[in-house]
Amino acid sequence: MPDRPAAALAMQPWALPALFPTDLLQRLRTLVRLAPDAVLTSFDTPAARAALGEIEVLVTAWGCPPIDERVLAATPRLRAVVHAAGSVKRHVTPAVFERGIAVSSAAQANAVPVAEYTVAAVVFAGKRALVRAHWYAHDRTGGDWRSGTGTGLYGRTVGVIGASRIGRLVLERLRAFDVQPLLADPYLSTAEARQLGAELVDADELCRRSDVVSIHAPELPETRHLLDSRRLALLPDGATVVNTARGSLVDTAALTEHCRSGRIDAVLDVTEPEPLPADHPLLRLPNVLVTPHLAGSQGHELRRLGEHAVAEVARLANGQPLAGRVRGRDLDRIA
Repeated sequence: MPDRPAAALAMQPWALPALFPTDLLQRLRTLVRLAPDAVLTSFDTPAARAALGEIEVLVTAWGCPPIDERVLAATPRLRAVVHAAGSVKRHVTPAVFERGIAVSSAAQANAVPVAEYTVAAVVFAGKRALVRAHWYAHDRTGGDWRSGTGTGLYGRTVGVIGASRIGRLVLERLRAFDVQPLLADPYLSTAEARQLGAELVDADELCRRSDVVSIHAPELPETRHLLDSRRLALLPDGATVVNTARGSLVDTAALTEHCRSGRIDAVLDVTEPEPLPADHPLLRLPNVLVTPHLAGSQGHELRRLGEHAVAEVARLANGQPLAGRVRGRDLDRIA
């Protein structure tokens, strides 16, 4: 098809087969003419410079170099950047938006496994599974493990901080449980929160009332240590903090002290710093689970991101609106 736009892939080499298995890559080739060098890891090689001069569509993923003014000067025909992953902030510079280039992200697709992981963590938190598993393995003399006094998700209050893509999916999935959802988001109205099935409150009230607090806010200067020592102290005894967003949203030192006392529990897929030092107390406390940033798309889940990207290229080719469109004016509010 001579009218297919020229395109290139820019990402780490390992990402290509993970995101675009053979059938998806073949589907992509029916929509665009891919550059001979399938994966660009740099925009400075002779092959990359030759490809950049022709491409109209750049399909990106993890490891794509920054698309700055110098790169844009070498890509006069570029009209779309389709990112087969979540955040575009590491490689899409303001110059891309200033030139009117369409930008798309697979953040909505990547939100699905994070929401699934989060809801699993909420269910475990309701059972206080971490401390009870530790007790069951080490000391069964403190009471009857079967009674579960004070545990269970039924009728509990779950606070969601941030009506992001992931936050909204978490609220949607929580409808399957008999819980009372609270939502804190400064950009949302009471009516909008109600449509999401939650009661809108401020962050302080959310902390005071929630048995589980799950964080889904973006990493911004104003959200740094959103859960600081003061807010952590507002949490009820036995509450759990779930963080699958960014480590900087929680004051690590303050959280460590609250968890060390046994007053609250934590499920952390992200930390600050990341990774934590090998001797950090959070890695040893029986009421804390730290996982290595695995909530997002991995393994079989990566195909979902590739499918989203190919569908976006198809929409672009057919003159349809992009489902994952990212606008420059939203960068200050999104992850």
